[in-house]
Amino acid sequence: MRNKLRKIVRRAQQSFEMTTRPKVAKAFKRAVAEGLFDVEWYQEHYGTFPHPLAAFNDYNEKSKSSNINPSAHFDTEFYLRSNVDIYLGGVEPLTHYMYHGRYEHRASSGVINRWLPSTQLLAKETGSWKQQKIAIVLHIFYPDFVEKFAASLKRFPTEVDVFVTAATESIKTSSLKTFNELQNVKKVKAVLCENRGRNFGPFLVNFSNELLDYDLMCHLHSKKSLYSGREQTQWFDYQNNYLLNDKHVVKSVLRLFDEQKELGIYYPTSFWMMPAWVNHWTCNKGYAEGFVNKWGIDISDNFLNYPVGGMFWARPQALAPLLNENYTYSDFPEEPLPNDGSWLHALERTLGLLAEKQGYQQFFYYPPQGKFTTDKSYISSSYYKSPEGLQSDIQNFEIVSFDIFDTVLRREFSEPDYAKFKLGKELVVAGYFVSELDFITQRNNAELACRKQRNFEGDVNIYEAYEKLSEILDLDKTLTEDWANREFHFDLSMALPKEEMVKIVQELYAMGREIWFVTDIYYTKEQIATMLRKIGIAVPYKLFVSSDLRKRKDAGTMWTFIKGLVDESKKSYIHVGDNVRSDAQICGDFGLQNVHILNPMDKWAIAGFETPLLNNEKSILKWGKQISNFGRYPFFGE
Repeated sequence: MRNKLRKIVRRAQQSFEMTTRPKVAKAFKRAVAEGLFDVEWYQEHYGTFPHPLAAFNDYNEKSKSSNINPSAHFDTEFYLRSNVDIYLGGVEPLTHYMYHGRYEHRASSGVINRWLPSTQLLAKETGSWKQQKIAIVLHIFYPDFVEKFAASLKRFPTEVDVFVTAATESIKTSSLKTFNELQNVKKVKAVLCENRGRNFGPFLVNFSNELLDYDLMCHLHSKKSLYSGREQTQWFDYQNNYLLNDKHVVKSVLRLFDEQKELGIYYPTSFWMMPAWVNHWTCNKGYAEGFVNKWGIDISDNFLNYPVGGMFWARPQALAPLLNENYTYSDFPEEPLPNDGSWLHALERTLGLLAEKQGYQQFFYYPPQGKFTTDKSYISSSYYKSPEGLQSDIQNFEIVSFDIFDTVLRREFSEPDYAKFKLGKELVVAGYFVSELDFITQRNNAELACRKQRNFEGDVNIYEAYEKLSEILDLDKTLTEDWANREFHFDLSMALPKEEMVKIVQELYAMGREIWFVTDIYYTKEQIATMLRKIGIAVPYKLFVSSDLRKRKDAGTMWTFIKGLVDESKKSYIHVGDNVRSDAQICGDFGLQNVHILNPMDKWAIAGFETPLLNNEKSILKWGKQISNFGRYPFFGE
């Protein structure tokens, strides 16, 4: 798959380079004549330029990594998302479209307003913004980034001190020489760092206390990845543009910090080519408990604002509890580290929360609008999609698989354990348990005991859980088997369709797509088939249930199995599901395409509603039904 993509990217580059690659001035004139580049429009959004061609050059360079637009008539993000080979090839999107894309019938669009900030911060011309004492903190792993950072620092509008943590002695030497030659750099400190703590450990070990003497600090690190046969630096270029390189943005950031003392941390909105769920805790909440205890931050929300990648501007005082400690490299986890799920991944996610706990605000820059804002709702911008848009995203795949619970099926009262609660009420009356909670606890503990017997490998089904409960309580197995059936039927009675999702399933089948359902659940395959019939799934499908196959998505074993089937079929495949870890992140780790959708609770929280605790029947009946109804369609924009 990757070799195929490399060939596609090379073809895109070659067609652009070897045919009639236009001169910039010629392309500029054509873009203006056709209304695709509007100089006034561009400057209203992205700052003034000495002449129109400079504005066009600015767009050409930034548009390879940023979702900025040249006018109201061309949406850069749409073109690059629709034509990923152009994005991966590092080709200027507008020029490609004018000279090649339109003739190749590639998809394009006028500007799409995916998200509009509800607030806007306007930087004023203050007399003191240049007097701020500024530290630029750079972690450099790749030697060529010394020159990249130097080019940005040379453009920086004030004097700065530079702190470097270098991966090698040669990078350290090069950094000292290069940065000391810059006129606006007053002081350079460079240290050789250990390969521990990624980009956080070195600067905290070597500079944390010293940074508290500064008014502002900016932290960046070298970042690149290999994909499609060439280095990919778009993520770094995006971050560097809006943290250090773009003079209009940097001046605005410095002025805003100077005039609005409540602002504590700044970073651009999350890189637009990252998955929709990037602003989620994923599997990192457990690693953050120490920060909760130490700093008193609240990590209850699943989605959160944070500087993805750990690059940001901040008042050091806003991060004082972090910077005020003395660190050694042994405080940080050893390599190799996983792609996600570590103390460092948790630390990255706490920075915005810590600044807020210190009494400061976070603020952001949103490139498509060219606006600074304190509006935190940008983290939901990727979850605005019509049913037609969702179907369009997945209809070109030959096999489309769906998770079931909270994806095509919703529970009437949201709470998964409400079926157990209803059964518990009857069993309390019958004298078997002292309370509904007592029953739920013992029933769940019996299931846990089954998992322990299996060394947490594979999965268990509902009848095995109730058989274990009969052993623990010394009850007849036929009695607890009846309880298992009753629990299922309570849940079945509350199963409702997510109508838009069921309709998409039906329409995909009518288009000739193969439909699969993949679920982690203790119900049997036959029980799940009954639930699918209940919600109106009448098309043929393949069903993969964890309790039947003894494989789970969240453990990766189900995806190993599914990937084998997909590879054998030689068909294109995509999965749709609501669980960030099991349906999106882990699925993607296996190289399988996926679309993450919102479950009702997350949609409710992202919409800004206070999330109620569904810990008693009154709360479940009052709020559970509203949350379920609100989350029927898993995106905003229904």
